[in-house]
Amino acid sequence: MYKLDSKTEKALHIQLYEALKDDIINNLKVGDKLPSIRELCSNYNISKTTVQNAYNQLYAEGYIDSIPKKGYFVSELLECQFSPKISATSKESKKQYRYDFSPTKHHKSYFPIKIWKRLSHKALNLDLDFASYSNGQGELALREEIAKYLQNSRGVKARTSNIVISSGFITAITLVAKLLKQKYANFAIESPGYYITENIFKEYGYKISKISLNMGGINLDELSKSDAKVVYITPSHQYPTGLVMPISKRQRVIELMHKKDGYIIEDDYDSELNYQSRPIPSLHGLDNYDRVIYVGTFAKALSPALRVTYMHLSDELLKAFKLSYDSHFCSVNIHTQKTLELFLKEGYFNRHLRKIRAQNKKKHNLMIKCLKSELGCSFEFVAKGAGLAILIYPKGSFNWQKFKELLEKESIKVYFASLCNTSNFEAIRLGFGNFDLDEIPKAIKAFANVWKEISTAY
Repeated sequence: MYKLDSKTEKALHIQLYEALKDDIINNLKVGDKLPSIRELCSNYNISKTTVQNAYNQLYAEGYIDSIPKKGYFVSELLECQFSPKISATSKESKKQYRYDFSPTKHHKSYFPIKIWKRLSHKALNLDLDFASYSNGQGELALREEIAKYLQNSRGVKARTSNIVISSGFITAITLVAKLLKQKYANFAIESPGYYITENIFKEYGYKISKISLNMGGINLDELSKSDAKVVYITPSHQYPTGLVMPISKRQRVIELMHKKDGYIIEDDYDSELNYQSRPIPSLHGLDNYDRVIYVGTFAKALSPALRVTYMHLSDELLKAFKLSYDSHFCSVNIHTQKTLELFLKEGYFNRHLRKIRAQNKKKHNLMIKCLKSELGCSFEFVAKGAGLAILIYPKGSFNWQKFKELLEKESIKVYFASLCNTSNFEAIRLGFGNFDLDEIPKAIKAFANVWKEISTAY
């Protein structure tokens, strides 16, 4: 039970916010569901507005995620910021693995903490107005810097006025789903594709069309025949297969969705981390019809803990955004925005990108070399060359259940990606970003020892 006292000077919603935050940091686990607004109102005899204000603040600061029709949950990215204690009601502690092949993490040493601290202090001396709410689209100066970056590095036809800053990918895609729902009901997504995006659009009641992949990405014939007028794609590095959509196909998908009077949501997933060629310019840069909603994030290139995502909305959707409740407040705090603005403006972000590309390329190439050496011809590559993970698939018969059991026994954590609409065709995602360079041969050796007990093709 939380202690709330209506007789003190501190507002009730602040008391509740502080109590919930303390519970999240010290007791709850990532993914735990928080009490519903109705439940808190009933238990503490407080108003709905009081509870909603407390949750709004937690959400804005990145402690919780809001999933439509399901409720509030402890943010998955808090792992990057805290080491929460385990709730007294939980008997499980978070297992520490000998080798964790996380496909989404950089090594903790990668974040430029000294520079960030200095810029953070500098940002506090910019006479920030902490007495007022910041611009609902995000601070103008930060949006200007993001627009310059997108124009120069990703070929986006970026206009500062059309950029909206949001706290994390889920918040951004939820907003897009909400805005598009005013006009559209049918949604298409690549199959296999990013399940979180699919789930968000399901929650908003869209009819979902899963479109298969062929050479260069999404199957345009299937997309054309579907009822979908909104499609979500990852053209620069398809999730999870790693396919890259060629320029000709990008132009065709734009023409198709223009004829449908629809929209393309371009998730520029892993676009900055390419090790085999220059990053391909964005789909948005080819769009002459204002039909592409561009979504990018600083999670992979800088840090997921910052929880900063940006969208470039069409003029039509920007008008709808400005009429919505979401336009009143930016969900990224002003101090983070101003620090990030300085990081971009003073050239640190571009230098940081060059550094992590070079370091991750070495790790990527070393992991490929080790896999070939240890596993021989018993596997095939599904995806490589970009991002923070390599995807492989076994040749010959393979006992997936025993494989997973042995990995757990040996304290090795790997990740899986379904390559079709069935769970029995999986690729293994081996992340390299989380390791020091000299750890990779040891990690692959341990992984290979388990593999050799399972694979008949070895």
